Amino acid sequence: MLSPTQDAMTVDERCTALLLAFVFSLRMLGIFLILPVFSLYARELPSGNNMVLVGLALGAYGLTQMLLQIVYGVASDRFGRKFVIVFGLLLFAAGSYVAALSTDIYGIIIGRVLQGGGAISVAVTALAADLARPQQMTKTMVIIGSSIGLMFALSMVGAPLLYAKVGMPGIFFLMGSLSLLAIFVITKMIEDVPSTSRQPGWPSFVGVVKHPQLLRINFGVFILYLVQTAMWVWLPSALVGEGGLPADELWKIYLPAVLASFVFLAPAIVAAEKRGRMKFVFNAAIVLLLIVQLGFAFFADGPFSQFVWLLLFFIAFNILEATQPSLIARFSPADAKGAALGVYNTTQSLGLFLGGLLGGVLVQRVGTASVLWTSAVLIVVWLLVGLTMVMPAVRRK
Repeated sequence: MLSPTQDAMTVDERCTALLLAFVFSLRMLGIFLILPVFSLYARELPSGNNMVLVGLALGAYGLTQMLLQIVYGVASDRFGRKFVIVFGLLLFAAGSYVAALSTDIYGIIIGRVLQGGGAISVAVTALAADLARPQQMTKTMVIIGSSIGLMFALSMVGAPLLYAKVGMPGIFFLMGSLSLLAIFVITKMIEDVPSTSRQPGWPSFVGVVKHPQLLRINFGVFILYLVQTAMWVWLPSALVGEGGLPADELWKIYLPAVLASFVFLAPAIVAAEKRGRMKFVFNAAIVLLLIVQLGFAFFADGPFSQFVWLLLFFIAFNILEATQPSLIARFSPADAKGAALGVYNTTQSLGLFLGGLLGGVLVQRVGTASVLWTSAVLIVVWLLVGLTMVMPAVRRK
């Protein structure tokens, strides 16, 4: 039984977690900040009415992330976390500026590919796992994971307003500038840990890839991001067309839904961590994600119902996003933590890429309902996988 002092985060742990959450959130801005408005902006571009290209622009970020996550993870084990993070942030900035200066959708796709080269999440998460005490691992990951929800909230509010004021190029310029600020934070304000003396060997890497519990978590984050990105291919236009909201007022439905969803995050984490209900909370969030797909398919016929389903989506997403990285860090070998998180983020990025592409193809050729039903089937498969998970015990120092 931990004493209150041992069970509480220290001031240094909280500060480190918050600073890492800021750096990590830049990656999420690359995903979220363009979601509420990009499909509207694309209509003004040459070939921007092609939903397949729109979906590719949304998902291209995930394609590069997918290709580089394992490389970045292994490199962070070998050469140090900070080196990899700074390199990735420079690539992210370059991609942001390329997209900002582009005048057609093809140039934006190139910029998004470069943005995805800033695959810093694996190194940031590994650094957080290195610096946190084992009994504070979930709290640290929740703080970082909560930054995802916060960035979503800021994106839902800020993107429509920024779009109305500075346009999509201005939004991309903002992304690039924030990434340069993050380089200052990571180099001057956060301590580093020594890199391991050797790169994890091939048997260790194969063990990470074949680990049965890690496989289940990797499959889950793939489905989570596929479903999310596919949803945002059609949702902004649906809110404007069916909900009757102009683009610069979409925040009126996004913001309350995101902020209200945070109310449920802390109780869910307490139940999962302190009361030993991790598996129940995890699978309940998957079920809620399934209910959201069915709700949008059958009952989203006005602004209020759309708000309800968005709220439930954000509750499920926040819980799943906050718990999965902590599970990866607990299951992975100490000398291959970066590699394990690299595999995790690779499958996450693959879901992001295929979600945008699949969503665009389905909307273009079949219709919105096909996206919802495809997502529902995939979530059912995830639930069956989740029911077979074995949750780890917390390791103590």
